[in-house]
Amino acid sequence: MAIEIARDAERGPKVGLEKMGETSRWLLHLFDLMLAHFGSRGWWPAETRFEVAVGAILTQSVSWNNASLAVQNLAEAGYLDPRQLDAAPEDEIARLIVPSRYYRQKARKLKAFTRVLVRDFDGDIGAMLAGKTQDVRRRLLAIHGIGPETADCILLYAGEHPIFVVDAYTRRIFARLGVWDEGVGYDAMQAYFHAHLPPDVPLYNEYHALIDGVGNRYCRARRPLCHQCPLLPACPAGQQGGGELA
Repeated sequence: MAIEIARDAERGPKVGLEKMGETSRWLLHLFDLMLAHFGSRGWWPAETRFEVAVGAILTQSVSWNNASLAVQNLAEAGYLDPRQLDAAPEDEIARLIVPSRYYRQKARKLKAFTRVLVRDFDGDIGAMLAGKTQDVRRRLLAIHGIGPETADCILLYAGEHPIFVVDAYTRRIFARLGVWDEGVGYDAMQAYFHAHLPPDVPLYNEYHALIDGVGNRYCRARRPLCHQCPLLPACPAGQQGGGELA
């Protein structure tokens, strides 16, 4: 395999391939195909855990390129600090994050998140994300504007909790791979990966990043570039459609 799929000594014993079932092996084969194509994607690009959380909110319903422009604007204005962002006028935040689209709604979401972070955790995101994964997840989901995908991005990438992040790309790619129907829900998708992959933070981190790479570049909703996709050897839809999927 391109990287060792194992937990380190602090998180428990190593997970060997010999103990995995057929589906687990297949998922790791897909992982290897993507990793060989892209290399490690170095995701999530951020300097602090708070910046990860801000980015997770800003990238809702928009590409990361757009969200990163908004993050850069906040950084240049000195607002990638919980207390500074909490004190900033909402209109000012909205103006800075225009590239992320839906900027007024996202400004409210950022303010709601930082308000809880500063009020309840003295601005310490480490304290906010500490505890049992499901307890922290419920805490995040109680904040205005934080849905399951955003909460799980924050948990995985900022909190290093072993929770698999799924999204629209995951739904589309694995529907074409024959795993589920396009109408599958978030919880069912996530449960599939949790059932068949070891609870390993680096693995979950890289796997989600690789899925998004495939979805963004190749497995498009219309006219996917199947002939270039690293998952083509495992994809019945790609082999049959040849990039002409509706």
